[in-house]
Amino acid sequence: MAQTAPSKPTACLALADGTVFYGIGFGATGQTVAELCFNTAMTGYQEIMTDPSYAGQIVTFTFPHIGNVGVNPEDDETGDPVAAGMVVKWDPTLASNWRTTEELKAWLTRTGRIAIGGVDTRRLTRAIRQQGAPHVALAHDPEGNFDIEALVAAARNWPGLEGMDLAKDVTCAQSYRWDEMRWAWPDGFPRQEAPKHKVVAVDFGAKRNILRCLASVGCDVTVLPATATSEEVLAHNPDGVFLSNGPGDPAATGEYAVPMIQDILKTDLPVFGICLGHQMLALALGAKTVKMNHGHHGANHPVKDYETGKVEITSMNHGFAVDAQTLPEGVKETHVSLFDGSNCGIRIADRPVYSVQHHPEASPGPQDSFYLFERFASAMDARKSA
Repeated sequence: MAQTAPSKPTACLALADGTVFYGIGFGATGQTVAELCFNTAMTGYQEIMTDPSYAGQIVTFTFPHIGNVGVNPEDDETGDPVAAGMVVKWDPTLASNWRTTEELKAWLTRTGRIAIGGVDTRRLTRAIRQQGAPHVALAHDPEGNFDIEALVAAARNWPGLEGMDLAKDVTCAQSYRWDEMRWAWPDGFPRQEAPKHKVVAVDFGAKRNILRCLASVGCDVTVLPATATSEEVLAHNPDGVFLSNGPGDPAATGEYAVPMIQDILKTDLPVFGICLGHQMLALALGAKTVKMNHGHHGANHPVKDYETGKVEITSMNHGFAVDAQTLPEGVKETHVSLFDGSNCGIRIADRPVYSVQHHPEASPGPQDSFYLFERFASAMDARKSA
């Protein structure tokens, strides 16, 4: 049966500059305030919504067919959605995939996330690119009653991500072991039963698929909270230390994380960082980070590896970047974005300490950079055989 269009909008998106987008609400009702970004990935909306790095952000999806594969528990990057809300062009399509266990709309309602459809996402994306990521208020009311002045005021009064430590909100409450490996047909997620390396992963908002990639290259992973001290990390006698992705301002999280990382760097342990972990490592080495105009969010970002000359297509999700001009002597820039020239990787010369801004676990996205996990395992092998 054809659905009758509502007589008036049931959701609206109010920007801090007073611009208002109206549409059809779905998911939870109510309102939320956050920074607005856009993501250009054509797949993986569930992984994106459950990526802890999106805390404090509402995601505009530039790809219109959102909802077409439904959702299922295996594709969650953490227990529930972390992104504050979603903006899409069309009302979500019905799910058509053999792995589907729930419709997107029902999932968002159950997990308390607000969404709006029927928005001109091309216009909205252009505004974000030209003016920077705005502060917004997103509201969903089935009756279509909105106090626009109050919503605009809420967007203007929101403090923003600069200076905001969100890692403490998304990190694990206590340590745990991880042995689940990458998904493979037909068995799903196998277990790592013969690990070769003990790795401590510091959880600033770690995605499950990053932990699976570590397990898949032979790591016995112990995950510690973001606030873990160097003494707590080293007490596990690890062969290597991993610094995870995560949300918020790296300078704010760095107030407690940087001293821990600096202590780890006094050892000879291999260290590998991704996304926020990359920014944390750079801060620990003496570099600075900056807030980007609209950040990088998508699964088609070209990154050049200076050391091999190859261009990798990568998955990205970050609104802050390492200022390459502030890297100290002895720290090399290894990767750079071919979109805007921003830093995407560093390493310490002659030491197994390195990090990248992009997501080599590729969830969602291309798998060009998976070798970075293998490089981490090789560094631990070399240390043991030295």
